Amino acid sequence: MRTKSIIFFILAAMLSAMPVSAQFGRIVGSLDQLGKKKEQPQTQQTPANQQANQTGKIYYVSVNGKSRGAGGLSVETAKKDIQAVLNIIKENNESGSVIRVSEGNFLGAANAGYIEISSWVTIEGGWNADFTERNPFKYITRIQPTQDQLGTNGAKGLIHISGLDDVMAKKPKGTLIIDGIMIDQGLEAFYMPNDPTDERNGCPSAAFETGRMVDAIPPQVEHPGIRSMGWIAGNVIIRNCLIANCTYFGIQINTRCGEVEIYNNVIISNRYGGVRISGGDKNGEASHINFHHNTVAFSWCRDKYMEDMGYGYEFMTLVNADVHHNLFIGNNYAAVARTHVLSGPDRVIEAKRVTNLYDNYYYINAADLQLPSAGGGKWTNVQCTDIEDMVDEKILPRAENNLRMADNDAALDAFDQDYLAGVANLKVISSSQSFNRNSASNQFRAATGQNMQGSETRRVSMYGNRYNFDKALRLFGAKANYGAQKQ
Repeated sequence: MRTKSIIFFILAAMLSAMPVSAQFGRIVGSLDQLGKKKEQPQTQQTPANQQANQTGKIYYVSVNGKSRGAGGLSVETAKKDIQAVLNIIKENNESGSVIRVSEGNFLGAANAGYIEISSWVTIEGGWNADFTERNPFKYITRIQPTQDQLGTNGAKGLIHISGLDDVMAKKPKGTLIIDGIMIDQGLEAFYMPNDPTDERNGCPSAAFETGRMVDAIPPQVEHPGIRSMGWIAGNVIIRNCLIANCTYFGIQINTRCGEVEIYNNVIISNRYGGVRISGGDKNGEASHINFHHNTVAFSWCRDKYMEDMGYGYEFMTLVNADVHHNLFIGNNYAAVARTHVLSGPDRVIEAKRVTNLYDNYYYINAADLQLPSAGGGKWTNVQCTDIEDMVDEKILPRAENNLRMADNDAALDAFDQDYLAGVANLKVISSSQSFNRNSASNQFRAATGQNMQGSETRRVSMYGNRYNFDKALRLFGAKANYGAQKQ
């Protein structure tokens, strides 16, 4: 009996010593519960200056560090390059290590414009120069390439994840944490001039940084902010990050098994979509996504014709998800999409999928929720206030408190007012088609069995214009308890 009492005392002491932040950022250990629980996930906010609780080595990276002759294991021997430390960790099989990164712009090996992660690590930005204080919203750690990086980063994500898959994995093999890294591709992408006097520029006012994004000439580079090459057989946490102006998704990762928690991020002005996370377990039960307390704004369609993509968050197949306490503002096609559905022999797997959408705020999205059309049309668009009443509980078991933000909500003041007004008044300025069946070129093409050709011109008031980096940082803490917070 005395032995049991001692064990109980030790366990109680351990639990009382556990920081609240560790409870909030918890990783679910039992795969039997992943995706099956329908109770509300914990929503307590984590201090942004929390430090990682991984058990491996601690490395230091600073813009004032050294490229050679430094081990990186102390402030005095800090490395200059995040990628150099990632390579050391991979070579020495030091999974569980923490990389503390000072303020500054870090562009990877040889300033290629990206970093590649192939180990279970924590990358922790937001440290001051001497690593005595951490505040990711004050000491800005960024990955912000320019057009100098064109040709050296290919189609890589600015944070590119690879080599973390295991097709035999039945439970998470490790934990990857990306914390306090501000990602911006806006200085690398192509835009029309910020000249509102010429409607071809798609620039509503001179206050804009750029005109519309160029979608054809020159060929637009396409980079996600955070991307996984293949599947991830483990847990992922992405928090306290800015992901802005990416030309091919803000976050696009694939999970084979584990808990993916994405919270306290500003995800803004990304092309194709803000967040897309696909599941890789054939039974659809090995992974769960907890997407909460994020500000997702101005996700843009694939091109200026605005006929597809442009989602804030997409519920993908073979993965369960809870989406809650987010702000969805001005997304170009829909704030949230649940348009991917398994059919045929996979309907049994699809029926087990649990996707919850609750306690979110919405404002001037083209649609708040997009679903497949029951009548055979393209899509069914549902406004936020109708979600709970109109959507079958088999599709959204939890769907309460999806609310429209009031026009006078103080949180809207944190946004760039010119940009917000431009999105609110987005329109097609002109659209014209030119097709001459009897032209010499089309007569020749018809005679040789080729399709005839014409041209179409569409001018829009704005499309994918760059959102200012510093103004995007102001969105942390715009609305208490919803969206990205600034503790």
